[in-house]
Amino acid sequence: MYNSLLSLKMGTVKQRKAYSAIENLGIMNDLVEYDPVVCGTIPIGVDVIDSDLDIIMEVDHLHKQRFENKVKKLYGNEINFKIVRKNIRNLEVVKANFIFYGFEFEIFGQSQPVLQQYAYQHMVIERFILEEFPSIRQQVVNLKIKGYKTEPAFCEILGLSGDSYEALLNYGREKGII
Repeated sequence: MYNSLLSLKMGTVKQRKAYSAIENLGIMNDLVEYDPVVCGTIPIGVDVIDSDLDIIMEVDHLHKQRFENKVKKLYGNEINFKIVRKNIRNLEVVKANFIFYGFEFEIFGQSQPVLQQYAYQHMVIERFILEEFPSIRQQVVNLKIKGYKTEPAFCEILGLSGDSYEALLNYGREKGII
């Protein structure tokens, strides 16, 4: 398992600031029962100025609202706090956003193990690609500055067609990454 939190702790100035924000918030301990994992562009270093800190979690029984209530109690007073329930790829999710220590946090809970969630798998695949082809890092960032989401940016550079979220997963499977 890729330890994205350790990458933040030992990384660039921005990554270390993100690690500090996570530690000061206490979210990894507060929500430990949900197996929180930091994902997204900041841990792999393809973030842009408004990139958020994604923390994904496995949350069984979303319908009982225990997770949602706990998140509201812990972080409901943070700047720009909002929480929504929605369906993504036929799975119910709870998503909360707020600002803390200058970072937008996005907490994402769904009833699927974190290692099987798209966010984690995409991050692992993208990290592998960046290790294999370090020269594309700036190209990815440039596309993100132009408004591309991360997965479409990688697919554009790699010449992968179709749904970029699925294409990236297929690429990872073909390469034996996931």
